[in-house]
Amino acid sequence: MAQTAQQKAAANFAKQWSGKGDERQETSRFWIQLLQNVLGVSDPANYIEFEKKVQLSHTSFIDAYIPETRVLIEQKGVGVDLQKKSKQSDDSMLTPFEQAKRYVDEMKDSEKPRWVVVCNFQEFDIYDFEKEGQERYVPEVVLLKDLGKEYYRLQFLVNEKDDHIQKEEEVSLAAGELVKKLYDALIKEYINPDEKSLCSLNILCVRIVFCLYAEDAGLFGTRTAFEDYIKSFPLETLRKGLIDLFKALNTKVEERDKYDVQFSPFPYVNGGLFADEDVEIPNFTQEIVDVIVNLCAPFNWRDISPTIFGALFESTLNPQTRRSGGMHYTSIENIHKVIDPLFLDALKDELATIMSMKSDKEKKQSLHDFQKKLGTLTFLDPACGCGNFLTETYLCLRRLENKIISILNNGEKLLGLDSFIYVKINQFYGIEINDFAVAVAKTALWIAESQMIAETETILSQNINFLPLKTKAFIVEGNALRMDWETLKPTDESSTPTFGLFAGFSNETDGARKHYDYIIGNPPFVGYSYKSDSQKEDILLVYTDENGKPYKQAGKIDYVAGWYFKAAQLMKGTQTRAALVSTNSITQGEQVAAIWRPLIERFDLQIDFAWRTFRWESESNQKAQVHCVIVGFSCRDTTNVSTQADASGAFQRRIFNVDGTVVNAKKINGYLNDYDNVFIESKQKPICNVPQMVSGGKPVEGGFLIFTDEEKDEFLKSEPKAEHYFKQFLGSDEFINGYRRWCLWLIGASPKDIRTMPHVMERVEAVRNNRLKSKKKATRMAADRPTQFMEIKNYPDKTLIIPEVSSEHRKYIPIDFSMEQVICSNKVRYMPNATLYHFGVLTSSVHNAWMRIVCGRLGNGYSYSINIVYNNFPWPSVTETDQSKIEQTAQKILDARALYPDSSLADLYDELTMPIELRKAHEANDAAVLAAYGWPKELSEEEIVMRLFKMYEKLTANQPETKTKGRKKTK
Repeated sequence: MAQTAQQKAAANFAKQWSGKGDERQETSRFWIQLLQNVLGVSDPANYIEFEKKVQLSHTSFIDAYIPETRVLIEQKGVGVDLQKKSKQSDDSMLTPFEQAKRYVDEMKDSEKPRWVVVCNFQEFDIYDFEKEGQERYVPEVVLLKDLGKEYYRLQFLVNEKDDHIQKEEEVSLAAGELVKKLYDALIKEYINPDEKSLCSLNILCVRIVFCLYAEDAGLFGTRTAFEDYIKSFPLETLRKGLIDLFKALNTKVEERDKYDVQFSPFPYVNGGLFADEDVEIPNFTQEIVDVIVNLCAPFNWRDISPTIFGALFESTLNPQTRRSGGMHYTSIENIHKVIDPLFLDALKDELATIMSMKSDKEKKQSLHDFQKKLGTLTFLDPACGCGNFLTETYLCLRRLENKIISILNNGEKLLGLDSFIYVKINQFYGIEINDFAVAVAKTALWIAESQMIAETETILSQNINFLPLKTKAFIVEGNALRMDWETLKPTDESSTPTFGLFAGFSNETDGARKHYDYIIGNPPFVGYSYKSDSQKEDILLVYTDENGKPYKQAGKIDYVAGWYFKAAQLMKGTQTRAALVSTNSITQGEQVAAIWRPLIERFDLQIDFAWRTFRWESESNQKAQVHCVIVGFSCRDTTNVSTQADASGAFQRRIFNVDGTVVNAKKINGYLNDYDNVFIESKQKPICNVPQMVSGGKPVEGGFLIFTDEEKDEFLKSEPKAEHYFKQFLGSDEFINGYRRWCLWLIGASPKDIRTMPHVMERVEAVRNNRLKSKKKATRMAADRPTQFMEIKNYPDKTLIIPEVSSEHRKYIPIDFSMEQVICSNKVRYMPNATLYHFGVLTSSVHNAWMRIVCGRLGNGYSYSINIVYNNFPWPSVTETDQSKIEQTAQKILDARALYPDSSLADLYDELTMPIELRKAHEANDAAVLAAYGWPKELSEEEIVMRLFKMYEKLTANQPETKTKGRKKTK
């Protein structure tokens, strides 16, 4: 449910139940309405149990219980004091919570709740039994009257991500530490290890971990089969024994030596996991054996999360490989930001609709059909890494299927795996350039399959043979941008992949063209300026027009854009839908037009949903953090698709914000904004009649001409004549945080003066040598003038300064007038002829809203571009009265700042410390600027941006890029 709708529903619910509530007659109606209308549960009657029996000294009844989220509810009537004791049937005096606690003590361990809610219709007292010590007995209180604002505090009633997932993650990370110890112990025994040796080491680690998992999961003959086998060999023969075991695991039982009983506990493992006999295995030492037997074997590998299986191995990968490949590993929560809105929410809704059918016959047939549908869906992750997305998707589909099996199960025996379980890992396809990751991805899917079969066994009370492996995941090794995604074949001979590490594990779609239902994943995060030469070539080969010629801006886009282009090529004319994780830079600045215009114009691509910028974290101990967006898209008319439909049946596009709010959009453009496709192109001049803005000069002096206060003072002790040549140096950081740096500004200095200052001469010579070492021709040429910055700009005494880089945590970019001559670095922008009017508009909420949407980003901070942000900004057509009003409110902002002369702009514009006088001055200025545009002051930032986009389109319609739009000039 969208946040606005949920908030409204919660307020209506609170109003409906205000001041009333009978414990006996209205408890069930109250909770069913809360679950259905406010929390979005489609079938609340089957979600919550009322009058659940519990045996005390007599039979008693729990008022309500939610098994899915383990919530016990003790309900009292309106007006009952929840902290007051009352007499029970056994004459004991208990508070409502003590009464609930007595029920908890008598419940089965499998049913014991995490949460206890004591409620009197007007108040919810919430107890969390996972808290430590006495804190579990201190409730959080939610009042009914506040539910319109605090509805999210009841989300635990329906939150499916419980502690089970958290414990899986903790177990998996602990397993990762064990794998690292195993890896470190093994690598020391390789003789002169080369690339092939390291590949073998990776395979060996995967095989050992699979054996540890298999014995814990009961897949081998005994629960200690592998451990006992390792212990049975002396060190000098253990290597040979392990080679023999791997060979046996790759051999059908009937084809083995029937007298070789040492392998009898080990079944045949198909699928190529143990097929390659050319794997280099070193001699084993006591340290290696101790790690396996004393550290790894006692660990319960059965409880690892296969979704985090890749992150488990992350610590064994070379960090440099991880950076250059742009690989980041994914939390389960973040995976669901991709797969839930793409397909999983719709599948869950479909199952809920089936479950609400009145006719048992119709429901049973629909469940059968739905199960078959799950078994037909196909998924491609074209940058699958260690398989996180594919594995989690498989687990989610199998859990849905297990729900169906549980409902349909009538006690009959299974005829076999293939006859009853429809969802198979051979529905999942992947491409990955790293050989080790390919091996891990396949193994993770096998482990996931094993775990899901175990759940099915529990449902049916029947054993299902998992080994030998009967299904295969089609994960191939290769460069995805040089592959045909339909056949998983290379597009040229030079990039022929090995199709994975395991011999005999070829792609069975040879000769066939493949269409997928969904394309998912998080392709490599490599910015356009950090691409290797081969990655630059990849993009130029992919991002081409119909004639095979690279698009004009193809060399200036992020590497991840190649996956969008390849996906769009594959998807056009099909029903395939996709969602990819990307660095947020592809939806900001110059890249928006460069990336999205070809996709939209050539492939009819449209964005179906999007997550705006948020922090993407891995599950490794060394967490990789990057600021990302998620874009869900298709190349077809989705207006009649039932998935994601709103109440009217129309297709609903959604924009998710990091704060939990959701925007229901009519159309989503490349800026992830609710507006038509509009592209803000780079312009050399403003589209409106306003002064030119300039960027400061780029020093490129190697740090030899720039000083801190302390460095300057120390330098002048030995070179006092240089004081005349020091000027204040200003970049974004100095400007915002209020500290000073200085530069040796030798413009106008005579050669004689410079030569009489030996320490200055040393600095100048260092600048020259530093520039000569550069790979850039322009920098080497600038070595001929080492006394100067590489870029020289004219800096007036008074100028309006805007920092290039600013924190995203500020509502307003801090801008200010400089009243003295400073040397501006390329990290600030300045406007020499700015007035109070220009200051007022640029510091307003209108301009800041525009900036936030169209600017580039540095991490998650704003990167202010003149050619994109300023030159394309639609200014208002103001009257003299409008301009005068804005000048007055702008001056009040400066006056409010002057009240705090000891505070930097960082201090003044911190949302926690911003003075009330300054905040009010900005609010008045915002209102004046909005009035100048003719807009109401209540406009949201979303609405402001939509109106600015509309103005931009009118201002730039049929106008050449080099021309500016004229307007009435004001004084």
